[in-house]
Amino acid sequence: MKNKAMFLAAALWGLSCWVSAQPAVESQQAPSAYTVIANPGEETWHQVRINWHSDQKARKAICQWTEASDTLWKKARTTRAEQAYCTVFDSLFSKKATGESFFEQARFWQCTVSLDKLKPGTRYMYRVGEKGNMSQVRYFKTAPRSGAWTAGIISDFHAYPPLGARVVSAMAMLDTLEACNGGDFDLMLHVGDVCAWGGSYSFWRDLYEQRHFKKYLWAGVNGNHDNMDRQSKRLSNEYFRHVNNNPLNGYPGEEGVCYYFKYGNVLFIMLNNEDMRSDEGLAAAQAWVREVIENNPSKYIVVMEHYQWFYGNNGRASQYNRWKDLFDQCGVDLAIGANNHIYARTNAVYQGKETDGSVGTVYIQTPSSDNERGQELKEWTDNKDLIKCRWSEGGRTVGAILLEGNDDQLLLTLYDRNGTKIDQAVVKAKR
Repeated sequence: MKNKAMFLAAALWGLSCWVSAQPAVESQQAPSAYTVIANPGEETWHQVRINWHSDQKARKAICQWTEASDTLWKKARTTRAEQAYCTVFDSLFSKKATGESFFEQARFWQCTVSLDKLKPGTRYMYRVGEKGNMSQVRYFKTAPRSGAWTAGIISDFHAYPPLGARVVSAMAMLDTLEACNGGDFDLMLHVGDVCAWGGSYSFWRDLYEQRHFKKYLWAGVNGNHDNMDRQSKRLSNEYFRHVNNNPLNGYPGEEGVCYYFKYGNVLFIMLNNEDMRSDEGLAAAQAWVREVIENNPSKYIVVMEHYQWFYGNNGRASQYNRWKDLFDQCGVDLAIGANNHIYARTNAVYQGKETDGSVGTVYIQTPSSDNERGQELKEWTDNKDLIKCRWSEGGRTVGAILLEGNDDQLLLTLYDRNGTKIDQAVVKAKR
């Protein structure tokens, strides 16, 4: 009996040693946070806003954040999230990555935090969720108070899981743009239509898992595709609003969709063209833009909307005609658009004529970047005196813009998928 007891004890001890030596099994607990993104605060040198979603209302949904150099999180701070129940995506007709049609069941808690008193020009890391079940670590960088900075500008990649190569092409373009920049940007700007159907919640959730959404501060505008569901029966800015946490400084009905933020010495004004289809909608947007510019003196004024200033295929004017007078009167330096899937760019234009850059607005619009939905150039018939460059690779176009800013100028360079420099524009500091 004594020998049996000794054998059993030895066996149990050996089993315990074997178990302790095995690698730890990762928790199968469902993630408490998804669709995570960092958006600008109104003053981005010390303010950033974080958004994420959760399946259930957490008793303590939190964001932990610290400087990226604090690798052990010893100086991390914790901010409690505000939570609101979201059903705007629920039961909308959509598609799975397999191509199967289905009605999405998408009800969740939107969690938001506003971080303040950050250090200018500093890289931070953050994670969100609940204590004991936090998300992966993500990053953002605050704006400098002055001096040099860079931004990537991209649009029209129409994320659509059944055709996943679209997002692959766009993210590869950002890899190329980073290489052209010699490293990471300080800021990412998108000019809309990042989703094929903004009402398909799973498209946003998958998109925000891309690594470029995990490492940057993102500021963008609502495109017509971002504003629609699959059947175009429920057009709404709520889709864009609920997957972002932008400043709530827009005009009534457009809070968090139309917004402005200050990045270093630049005032960015972000517009929702889907609210400007009527004369009344355009008047409301223009009155707000005038007020924002008047109340926020800045070295540079940049206005972004999704729709094109000119039709790049033949040069015919589009949104340029609706905005040129206001831009002349308010001293807008740079107007960025997209949508037409063809790159087009002017030099500084004032009162319908090109200038030496000491006055006037540079108009520029991004090409598509999904390698699928580009357009062919046609005979250049209109505005040949204003438009200085048009570019497209046809149906399979991939391109994006590198923006380099400093106290003297904004430099915009268009690159193709291979990193070839296609065109360049300078916006001179006028103030």
